[in-house]
Amino acid sequence: MSAPVSAHDIELVSPPGRGPRILIYSHDTFGLGHLRRSRAIANRLIQSHPDASILIISGSPVIGSFDFAHGVDYVRVPGVVKLPDGSYTTHSLNMALDQAVAMRQGIILESCRTLSPDLVIVDKEPTGFRGELLPALAKLKADGARIVLGVRDVMDAPEALVPEWERKGAISALVEFYDAIWVYGLQDFYEPLAALPLPPAFRQRISYTGYLRREVPTRRPLTRYPRLTRRPFILVTPGGGGDGHEMIDWVLSAYEHDRHLPNPALIVFGPFLARESRARFLERIALLPDVEALTFDSGMEHLMNAAASVISMGGYNTFCEILSLDKRALIIPRRSPRLEQTIRTEQACRLGLIQYLDGANLHPGAVRDPMEMAQAIRALPDQPLPSSAFLPNMLDGLPRIDTLTAPWLGRPQMTVRRRVARTGVAE
Repeated sequence: MSAPVSAHDIELVSPPGRGPRILIYSHDTFGLGHLRRSRAIANRLIQSHPDASILIISGSPVIGSFDFAHGVDYVRVPGVVKLPDGSYTTHSLNMALDQAVAMRQGIILESCRTLSPDLVIVDKEPTGFRGELLPALAKLKADGARIVLGVRDVMDAPEALVPEWERKGAISALVEFYDAIWVYGLQDFYEPLAALPLPPAFRQRISYTGYLRREVPTRRPLTRYPRLTRRPFILVTPGGGGDGHEMIDWVLSAYEHDRHLPNPALIVFGPFLARESRARFLERIALLPDVEALTFDSGMEHLMNAAASVISMGGYNTFCEILSLDKRALIIPRRSPRLEQTIRTEQACRLGLIQYLDGANLHPGAVRDPMEMAQAIRALPDQPLPSSAFLPNMLDGLPRIDTLTAPWLGRPQMTVRRRVARTGVAE
């Protein structure tokens, strides 16, 4: 009787006429970070494997606003959103959250069955949103797919991350289903999983890729930019915008109190900023000759490349863009519901990559000093460029992912068989 086949004993066997198949799971309960990270990885992998088929499973309501390379497509599952108290609800459907999760789970499982991927990259959540990924993981593992967890450089404070992962059963899922963990950052910058009680043997499967470099797309967006972008300007971006109200308010107050700031500002609200907040901000901006606004731009790389400097909240993707395009940046990191942005920002400031203001000022009801922001804006042109403080291999994330996937995707999988044993006999 043959012994069970484990994922580490599987040899990938090339079938004729079939390119690699890759599935990327991005649960997307809030903001744009997971989606934009998954898109960057998918577009890179399709460059290296033009015959591949890559499917992104996402809950983002704005995924259709982004361009994807030929060979990359997506399936959108019903969206869910995080409420201010940390709980979740459905984004659009008038049904209970448990029913929406069951629907998402079914779509994910059927997508896995139909695609039959060789490689699966799971973004951040080892078990998926509320465990929705577990049935698919069992199916994928049985079929011999390689399964990787990809996590950003910082997850949360250890005292919050450890109980969260224990509650979700994330560590047991990692050990049972996953072949590797990729950290999209540098070990010298931060070790996001250091506090987790991972088995020593499994900890050897962690690879630090470096940050994911962003390039300016050759295709120009259709968005018409305001005239102030024809001279040096500050790009103000709260990412998705769902929690960006306080940061935008603080920046606007600086321009209202100091009418002689050296550079104009272009504020990109983000698609998730509340409509009421956007309307109130536009009323204030109409009175400021040196401030303009856009609601959303899916080609933010173009805007950031044109900007003289950036003010942001310090999410992972914006941080990658700041490093990639070598922009002087002022970051105001949020402190809730996670300390992720604060930890990243403090580490980056310690290394001399950016400057920051205390994110405690973003708490609703906080008293924010307009002149503190104005002073920080005035200091932006004198900051060193981030490139003067880069760590080795800082932006090598995408090439590193190419290297890590080459043994798996060089010969796409159709059938599963054992590797040849030392006796030279294949089963």
